Amino acid sequence: MEAFYVVGPCRLSGNVRIHGAKNSVLPLLAASLLCRESCELTNCPDLSDVHTALAILQALGAPAQREKDRIVLSPWDGTVCEIPEELMRRMRSSIIFLGAILARAGEAALSLPGGCELGPRPVDLHLQAMRALGATVREDHGKIRCEAPGGLKGAQIVLAFPSVGATENALLAAATASGTTVLENAAREPEIEDLAGFLNACGACIRGAGESTIVVEGVKRLSGASYRVIPDRIEAATYLAAAAATGSAITLVDVIPRHLRPVLAVLQEAGCRFSGRGRVLSIEAPARLSRIHSVRTMPYPGFPTDAQAPVLAASTLARGTSIFVENIFEERYKHVGELLRMGASIRVDGRVAVVEGVERLSGARVQAADLRGGAGLLVAALAAQGETVLEGVCHLDRGYEHIEDALCALGAQVKRRVMEG
Repeated sequence: MEAFYVVGPCRLSGNVRIHGAKNSVLPLLAASLLCRESCELTNCPDLSDVHTALAILQALGAPAQREKDRIVLSPWDGTVCEIPEELMRRMRSSIIFLGAILARAGEAALSLPGGCELGPRPVDLHLQAMRALGATVREDHGKIRCEAPGGLKGAQIVLAFPSVGATENALLAAATASGTTVLENAAREPEIEDLAGFLNACGACIRGAGESTIVVEGVKRLSGASYRVIPDRIEAATYLAAAAATGSAITLVDVIPRHLRPVLAVLQEAGCRFSGRGRVLSIEAPARLSRIHSVRTMPYPGFPTDAQAPVLAASTLARGTSIFVENIFEERYKHVGELLRMGASIRVDGRVAVVEGVERLSGARVQAADLRGGAGLLVAALAAQGETVLEGVCHLDRGYEHIEDALCALGAQVKRRVMEG
């Protein structure tokens, strides 16, 4: 197994380009199953989750060709409509293929997905949306089978929670359903806008993406399109947290600042300054951060749960006490125990983490238990005294393209090696 060997503390400087969004490219790959012509996606990150999504397409009989950040997707004939269980287990977001397969083939079979263990993330909302559109759903020993032999029909869908995945699955299923679908309490994340943008480029008729109510006028068929994936706001937030933790000044290139507003507000409270224009954003962090009064993770446009771990890691070195409240996932503090090994002072009570800033962190051997927690540990390692050995880098590979190379280009000392001992 591989690990990151990080020597700190470091001072970062220079430019870093933000890759395409992991949480956007995955539903776009699923959406390609709806298209009767070839599609081209550019700005696609090189991530293990993307590799898994491409393997799912291959298993369904919809092969794709990749060259650098460009993926060309061939039309799918809709013959194979079952995803192998082994591929479903690789990532939690594999459920996003449900709506597209069902809409195109009239049936879909898959198992419950795997991925990071972040507490209960039930697929109930996804299945409720499919039922509302006229599908019959059967669940049996971890297997899900959906059928709509007469085709899906537009409906009014009210989500009990603005789930990103359920919103995406509903859009995919409704795009070619007969009639009009009105989706209420929809997720408003930028990745939802990106999915709707791609589907509309392929001939769909979707209005209101990015708002809480989305209207989908079903069309008979979708063609193909060439589309560029939006930049990854969570990758951007991670580099900003790294700069904040190390008292650095760096510039992010190819980023959409408005997608980062809640993160920028929190880091500004901690004493960071920002400047930029267009898709360029620079951060200048103080030698030591000020405390962050309160961070509450919320659905967009609130503070993103995926940015909680990196920002919390940065706050371990701030002056004073910072408070984090995790409102999205129940088990999103697994990185806290590892931060304590590095000398952090953190108390967790249910969904609340109280962070008492310390003068210094010390390098230690730590283990990433999930993607974003691993990113938080990497941020801490950059600011810690001495060497940190970060195990479980396979989790980071799910969401960050060669992050060690990008950090080294900024002046960090990060090496990927097979674990010693």
